[in-house]
Amino acid sequence: MTITDVKIRRTMNDGRLRAIVSVTFENELVIHDIKVIAGQDRMFLAMPARKLTNGTFADIAHPTSADLREKIEAAVLAQYEQQTT
Repeated sequence: MTITDVKIRRTMNDGRLRAIVSVTFENELVIHDIKVIAGQDRMFLAMPARKLTNGTFADIAHPTSADLREKIEAAVLAQYEQQTT
């Protein structure tokens, strides 16, 4: 699956949340509300999720392989770094 666009929709510096992102795949599928989070050791992504009635969260969309997760993370963080520097 090819990533054809990464849009940093909003950036912030308050707390650990750094950005809200949309990623387009093959100009046909868009996943909105991916979050860029500042972790203790590195930046990472949190996929869009909804809160369940028991108080836990469940992903709405997520990659099914570690390889795709790494590809998405690399593309998003590269765009984030480019936009914020």
